Amino acid sequence: MPNTTITCGDGFELGAYEASPSGAAKGAVVVIQEIFGVNSHIRSVVDGYAEAGFYAIAPAIFDRLERDVQLGYTEDDMTAGIELAFQKLDMGQTLADLQATIDAAANHGKVGVVGYCFGGLLTWLSSCNLNQVSAASAYYGGGIPDNAELTPSCPIILHFGEQDAHIPMDSVAALQKTQPDLPVHVYAADHGFNCDQRASYDATAASQARERTLTLFNDTLAA
Repeated sequence: MPNTTITCGDGFELGAYEASPSGAAKGAVVVIQEIFGVNSHIRSVVDGYAEAGFYAIAPAIFDRLERDVQLGYTEDDMTAGIELAFQKLDMGQTLADLQATIDAAANHGKVGVVGYCFGGLLTWLSSCNLNQVSAASAYYGGGIPDNAELTPSCPIILHFGEQDAHIPMDSVAALQKTQPDLPVHVYAADHGFNCDQRASYDATAASQARERTLTLFNDTLAA
């Protein structure tokens, strides 16, 4: 559940979940949700980055459609999440709301963005289109290969699962051909491998991807 709000450019109050480190923040991390809202998994991700020394915040990007969306991982929940993310959400407005979140997070230092699933795509778009993003880490973002012509303005790493039927490996290969200098990590895992509430959770892949993300954020945000 949200424990703070972000005032967007048009005055809309966007709910968000934030967590702070025990000491001085090394920087800030904006966590972008999956299609399931700022649910218990995303809140645990926020808490994890705070434990790693960063101020972290996850905006409830569905709030303009429906307040405090928290879905699980059943088939019905997936159908509801897909409808919200891909049929109802206005992408331009969502990026503006993410910019407002990034601007607010910048009060705590340099800002990194990390996102999962739909949030992985939004992380890629944020790194290419938004201001004050110093680093980014995008997990299994469907749609990233379709936006391969964009150019990130900050260091970014991408994570994909080789067993992910939603993002075929040939599309990832095409992305790498278009962006040969882009760090792309492929894991022996399925879509959603970072989420310990999903059947596709892979502890090894999740740990490796988190360590790579923390290394990036420590190198770029804490410098």
